Amino acid sequence: MTAELVDYTAAMADFATRAGERLEGASPIEILEWAAETFGDGLVVATSLQDSVTVDLASRVRPGIDVVFLDTGYHFAETIGMRDAVSSAYPVTFLNITPKQTVAEQDAQYGKELWRTNPDQCCALRKVKPLEEALAPYTAWISGLRRVEAVTRRNAQAVEWDAKREMVKINPIVAWDDEELDKYIAHRGILINPLQYDGYPSIGCAPCTRRVAPGDDPRSGRWAGSGKVECGLHA
Repeated sequence: MTAELVDYTAAMADFATRAGERLEGASPIEILEWAAETFGDGLVVATSLQDSVTVDLASRVRPGIDVVFLDTGYHFAETIGMRDAVSSAYPVTFLNITPKQTVAEQDAQYGKELWRTNPDQCCALRKVKPLEEALAPYTAWISGLRRVEAVTRRNAQAVEWDAKREMVKINPIVAWDDEELDKYIAHRGILINPLQYDGYPSIGCAPCTRRVAPGDDPRSGRWAGSGKVECGLHA
């Protein structure tokens, strides 16, 4: 890494940290207005389509914004249905991103059910790497991450430096609790993945996601029994 690049990276990391401090307590719309003004066409949304909250928010601030969805090849049919509904319902430019290998090609190289034998590698191949490549043309990305979702997310800020991808990360609803999220969903008539009404409060790939009993940790159904709590997208 050249000295100039080191200086740029350090400056951007400091910029993101200071912006996060300044925007703590701001509304999601205020955060996104700042992001749109700051990054323009260099801003993109990444969504898992558990719901369409971040797509709705971002499209209100910047109609036509690019939205990235990772089509892992392992999604529930309901999630693919959400993709099609959201891409039609909102004024956004929807980008369906797929891994370099199909599931069959991955099975042939690494063995069947890599999601079971090595879930970290499976996530790296089908989520982390494809997202890294999809986000490369942009300067900043928007996520739907919230502090209440997991212990690993409690220190998340409204604006952060994504050191792994060397870009700014915007978390407009990071401070929302479940009640605030539900209020926005009801008020705006937000599209919801129907699996949420069928015992799946946190939705990932079909082979790795289980129903959760009422009152249990919403993310306990993700990679159930493996001890894994993050796919690596937010690590």
